[in-house]
Amino acid sequence: MRKIIIATILPAAALGLAACDVEQTEEGDMPEVDMQVDGGELPEYDVDTADVDVEMEEETIEVPTLDVEEADAGEPGE
Repeated sequence: MRKIIIATILPAAALGLAACDVEQTEEGDMPEVDMQVDGGELPEYDVDTADVDVEMEEETIEVPTLDVEEADAGEPGE
């Protein structure tokens, strides 16, 4: 069941990331390492996501019926 969930979510996440335009707006800065460590700074990003318009329509679909007859107990395979 986990494999099915992962196989479903992974492509959806990849598609979502592929629809983004990511631009780095500021460089990152690593902290200096000595006896007294100053905090670093994470890079900043400007992310523009894709616009998605979703419309919903309600439709009625006719589903065919199927009649199933059970075979007699004395006639296997027929």
